[in-house]
Amino acid sequence: MISGRDVATLLTRHGFDFFTGVPCSLVEDVIAVLETQHDAPYVAAVREDAAVGLAAGAWLAGRRPCVLMQNSGLGTSLNALASLSLMYGFPALVVVTWRGFEGKDAPEHILTGRITPQILDLLEMPYRVLSADSAAADVAWAAKEMDTRMQPVAIVVPPKVVQTGNAHAKTAAATPTEARRQMTKTADAADAPLFASISRLTAIKAARKAIGSEPIVHANGYICRESFSVGDRPGNFYMIGSMGLASAIGLGLTLAQPARAAVVFDGDGNLLMNFGILAMVGGLAPRRLVHVVFDNEVYGSTGNQISPSRGVRLDRVAAAAGYAAVRAVTTAADVEAAVRTALVTDGPHFVLVKTTAEEADVPRIPYSPAEIRDRFRTSLEDGQTQ
Repeated sequence: MISGRDVATLLTRHGFDFFTGVPCSLVEDVIAVLETQHDAPYVAAVREDAAVGLAAGAWLAGRRPCVLMQNSGLGTSLNALASLSLMYGFPALVVVTWRGFEGKDAPEHILTGRITPQILDLLEMPYRVLSADSAAADVAWAAKEMDTRMQPVAIVVPPKVVQTGNAHAKTAAATPTEARRQMTKTADAADAPLFASISRLTAIKAARKAIGSEPIVHANGYICRESFSVGDRPGNFYMIGSMGLASAIGLGLTLAQPARAAVVFDGDGNLLMNFGILAMVGGLAPRRLVHVVFDNEVYGSTGNQISPSRGVRLDRVAAAAGYAAVRAVTTAADVEAAVRTALVTDGPHFVLVKTTAEEADVPRIPYSPAEIRDRFRTSLEDGQTQ
């Protein structure tokens, strides 16, 4: 067997410097060690697909990400892997624990254990099965393959390969920082009903007026297309698939580069699909994240079906989750003012923009996923997004 500390050391030795995922007891000692690291601590994700989104944002910001998950999480993250990591070409190491290995486990793990290799084969994700003797070679292989192929690769961890049961100490990462304890939440007219008076395109134009060189991660659908029609630039990351993961990508970006302001243009349907991200943002408290949610209370791209946001004030949920500043706005002037303020004050910020269901006649994004990826990452490296 190999110790969790030795596995963590191998990962960092090969340049992995951003760790996230959903825990499994088969790698509990690995995670315990990663949680104590100061330069690249483990970020606990609410779901495996959210972790995949964080890894994409971290890679865009220049990090080498590693996602840890149980093999049951492969099912949770199938769409994120297929329509984000593999479609755009985001390198990452996915460490997958193999519950149900050789049919020996609790009933809920047996089927997934039996088909784990087939899932990876169907995704066309190269993988190796970890052993104590091959661990160094396996991690070296993964680091090289993911960069060469420009895609995620996997290391599958069977039971009794990595030592467990030695993760006793609580880590500093679990302790709220002084900044988090001092956070204050503000909500504008939190008890007053909100009435939409502007279209989403008008709201996007107003938000864009307040934004200078800051990168913007756009949720998929008409938010991308309408923002593109307002003005294209390399610092716009356009989501084509992976509904719900724009906020995770933005969070990964700002965690990897905490001094840089990052803006997320989200939608109510997108946010509801990844609702747990609110707790992650509130708990991690990234001070330069500006999360703008355009809420038209419908699923516009699929025929204006009613969204659950019609009965839920998303700004109140964000405030309860721990965002430092929360605003709800309904006019173009207030949209611009809220975003402008958020960019120059500590957050994380949540700006809820109630809009009508009107959709503009705008073109699709003309770039390939790889073009979107490369020009956005280059803009971050250059420090210029205009």
